[in-house]
Amino acid sequence: MTRITRRQALASAGALAATGLPLAAQASAENAAANFPSKPIRIIVPYQAGGATDALSRLLGQHIGPDLGQPVVVDNKPGAGGILGTNEVAKSDPDGHTISLGLTSTLLVNRFLYSKMPFDPARDLDMLYRPIDSGTLIAVHSGVPVKTLGELFKHIEANRGKLSYGSYGLGSYPHLAGERINQMTKGEMTHAPYKGEAPMVQALLARDIDVGWGSVQVMKQFVDAGKLRVLAITGRERPPGMPDVPTFTEAGVNDDAFNIVGFFGMAVAAKTPDAIKQKLSNAIAKALSKPEVNARVAAMGFRANTNSSPQEFTALYKRELPKWEALVKSVGVKLD
Repeated sequence: MTRITRRQALASAGALAATGLPLAAQASAENAAANFPSKPIRIIVPYQAGGATDALSRLLGQHIGPDLGQPVVVDNKPGAGGILGTNEVAKSDPDGHTISLGLTSTLLVNRFLYSKMPFDPARDLDMLYRPIDSGTLIAVHSGVPVKTLGELFKHIEANRGKLSYGSYGLGSYPHLAGERINQMTKGEMTHAPYKGEAPMVQALLARDIDVGWGSVQVMKQFVDAGKLRVLAITGRERPPGMPDVPTFTEAGVNDDAFNIVGFFGMAVAAKTPDAIKQKLSNAIAKALSKPEVNARVAAMGFRANTNSSPQEFTALYKRELPKWEALVKSVGVKLD
């Protein structure tokens, strides 16, 4: 007969308890996912209403809400280059009911721009889904005497220190791209930051600024009305809905700063259970796969990404980090 000592019995009990903990945690996570969502879902947009992020959030909300069985509320929280709204998501309960829909700047670039931030994107956020990759249009008021990107660069050089460009916030891609143009032309354009794309475009229409950046969704109506003139788009593809607009490279400016493609990204608080993130991701992919949603996204000037996921977006995020860090360093922008 084998005798079991007290020490062996305690060790065996400890081992059983240790193996039980992951099982209990797994069961708890599965239970949370099965009951998710248990209340309305809030999508926080870190910009003012009227821009492309706002429009996409409302479009997705209309479709993922019925699919998940809870209403989706879009909450615009502009300020501090997108930090205010994104911080609210980072500090929210990790239960999937609060989602950020921002841009590359709010989820990735700000970490290289600001010496102090109230949250760490790498530590406090989990990437959820990348619904859109987005090039950015550069435009001028139709009264500005330029018709091509090359003519704009010459115009900036000839008017050193006299012109201004707008962006949708400190540290946003238009801010970095505008400073890169300043470096290339020695144009010394003044930067005018706004709390989103919509107010920046309104400033361009009023000629409060000379150069602006934005999306097809916001700018096309004013281009069609003859009020704005789009000269080029960043990235490597022409925009859907505006096929005559060349890329920067096609327009004769082949520079890494303008070949980078940003993204519209969705994130949740870190430590949100994987099962909940996957449930949200599946609902977003399903919405973007609908023909009517795909058509609306195309009308905004984008291509819907139906193949993203938390895993795919996290991997892409890590690959893109060094590219954006290099851009920030090259233009020398640093914010307190």
